[in-house]
Amino acid sequence: MSDLQHALDLIARGADEILKPEELAARLKLGRPLRVKAGFDPTAPDLHIGHTVLLNKMRQFQDLGHQVIFLIGDFTGMIGDPTGKNATRKPLTREDVLANAQTYADQVFKVLDKDRTEVRFNSEWFGQMSAADMIRLAAQHTVARMLERDDFAKRYAAQQSIAIHEFLYPLVQGYDSVALKADVELGGTDQKFNLLMGRGLQESHGQPPQIVLTMPLLEGLDGVNKMSKSLGNYIGINEPAIDIVTKAMKVGDELMWRWYELLSFETSLAELARMKQDVAGGALNPRDAKLRLARELAARFHGAQAADTAVAGWHAVVRGEGDTSLLPQAQIAVPAEGLRIAALLVAAGLAASNSEASRKLKERAVKIDAEVFEDPQRVFGVGFEAVLQVGKRNFARVKLVAA
Repeated sequence: MSDLQHALDLIARGADEILKPEELAARLKLGRPLRVKAGFDPTAPDLHIGHTVLLNKMRQFQDLGHQVIFLIGDFTGMIGDPTGKNATRKPLTREDVLANAQTYADQVFKVLDKDRTEVRFNSEWFGQMSAADMIRLAAQHTVARMLERDDFAKRYAAQQSIAIHEFLYPLVQGYDSVALKADVELGGTDQKFNLLMGRGLQESHGQPPQIVLTMPLLEGLDGVNKMSKSLGNYIGINEPAIDIVTKAMKVGDELMWRWYELLSFETSLAELARMKQDVAGGALNPRDAKLRLARELAARFHGAQAADTAVAGWHAVVRGEGDTSLLPQAQIAVPAEGLRIAALLVAAGLAASNSEASRKLKERAVKIDAEVFEDPQRVFGVGFEAVLQVGKRNFARVKLVAA
């Protein structure tokens, strides 16, 4: 396989769409590092692995020798991206934007190579723009063109309000590509309209139009909705290694393959195809394939040793193989009168409510130190230590301390 074909195959891995692949091939043949841009509005302070789908693709470009630009949209974050919304999004304050931007910057180098990453803020150029400059930018597109965007069209048809500043968002994002002279811009499938806006603005400014590469939105742990903190179906990259492992092990067998394609650096597509065949033929237990991916993710964000310890802890609880003291211990503050089991399971994050915990007790799905527990009236006080478990894969090693 030629170096060019290898690069094209790696770049295309997991991608939803490349516009246009022939332009990408031509740009790669130039023999210079490409400028690869992805924009992140700092609207949430913590990254989850759904966010890393784009970061992983950026890292693949870096591994091929290209320069990536992690663009923090501190200016656009104060506008508020309306993408996917059916109502005007409340803009962030300047203080919110700066605090979130710093958190993003602190986290992205768990995936990206710092030496091949430019971290930029789009206030660098928009902060210098006059009102006349912004009006000239707004003149680049028509209202009719803006209404081609799906979310705008739906809101307009439903007679829901669309603020004028929301029309500016795609233009502002597009102009970022002009300011940065981007060769490639990455984004989620929901960003396609904005990414194409960058192509058009670059052409109007006499620049070669950027190649647009869209990545799918990663489904979360529920296997249905995209990964989201608000839906609780996410794995945060700053979560402890044991939590990354235990959550990843809850992913459905079919979704596991999609996660492999989008998240794994260690498993090639050819090897992934062999693994699928082995699972289908019974030569490989899907649980073992899932555990391999879980370990890779934990190692990426916490190192190999922490990942190995987490996997050993998972084996100790779920398979009864090993020492449960390998699990990190969470301290739970309890009142002097202690807690009954339902409240304790809620405090440990193993049940959403007392009623759910009580239901699990009746189903004999609750274990303490690997023994089924059924007494709803027992009170647990300060000094109690144990591994609590609900179902096969939800567990926590806890110690109760005085509130």
